[in-house]
Amino acid sequence: MPCENEPEIFECRQCGECCKGYGGTYISQKDIQAIADYIKVSPQEFLSRYCRQSGSKTVIAQAENGYCIFWKDKICTIHPVKPEMCRQWPFIQSVIKDVNNWRIMAGMCPGMRTDVSDERIIQSVKQKLKQGSA
Repeated sequence: MPCENEPEIFECRQCGECCKGYGGTYISQKDIQAIADYIKVSPQEFLSRYCRQSGSKTVIAQAENGYCIFWKDKICTIHPVKPEMCRQWPFIQSVIKDVNNWRIMAGMCPGMRTDVSDERIIQSVKQKLKQGSA
């Protein structure tokens, strides 16, 4: 576990790289309701206008440029209610399963540190995920 004065392994630079495709942003029923309320449409209208299916999961659609349709003018237009998947980034379960996923994601994200040990990465991800579920 990092010491209190040790720098974090991730600092968001608000570059939007995580808002590009890469399989889509999965959304839960809770996300659907929150975003629909925020943009003042019904959940059904939100799903039909702003989402698509990826296998059995619902994802937010992408614009022609490959970014999430809610990424406009270099800002997330639904930031206060962004999906759980976005709130967790880059502290996601797949990093615990294979720490190389962190290094792969860091190839596109300038805010992710790779100059730390695998153990530190895994511990930090576990800690952040635990905090998120509290």
